[in-house]
Amino acid sequence: MSRVASTIFAVMIGLGTALSGAGSAQAADLSVGADYSDPGICGNAAVLNRITSRFSYQVRHVPNLPEVAITDFQRIHEHRYEPADENHPIGRRYCGATVVLSDGADRDIWYLIEEGMGFASIGDNVEFCVSGFDRWYVYNGRCRVLR
Repeated sequence: MSRVASTIFAVMIGLGTALSGAGSAQAADLSVGADYSDPGICGNAAVLNRITSRFSYQVRHVPNLPEVAITDFQRIHEHRYEPADENHPIGRRYCGATVVLSDGADRDIWYLIEEGMGFASIGDNVEFCVSGFDRWYVYNGRCRVLR
């Protein structure tokens, strides 16, 4: 078999495998299709460090929030990707995880990575919401905007 034919065959097998499990998702399961083994850019150290740093600033400067810190990220996954196109010039990745706080509590965190929207359009912008820590409802009730 030629190299091109074997590549096409491998792609067809891969598509068939991917499509065969597509109908098994249940509507109420938010983590269906979440791949915790490879979080991609959602698990990037720079992204997680930025969230940790900004969360630390938030709990020190927003009144009536407990002074805790993020000690660990678990179950990191991307749950939606909106690529940039002619109608939407900014690519967006919606991510979720569970954070372990310094008081031992686990909280859900939802975050958004906007491609190319960092300072002076260099790098990516990250917006996040830790469940129970959006005192001013910036991301609507229960972090709804970032889900």
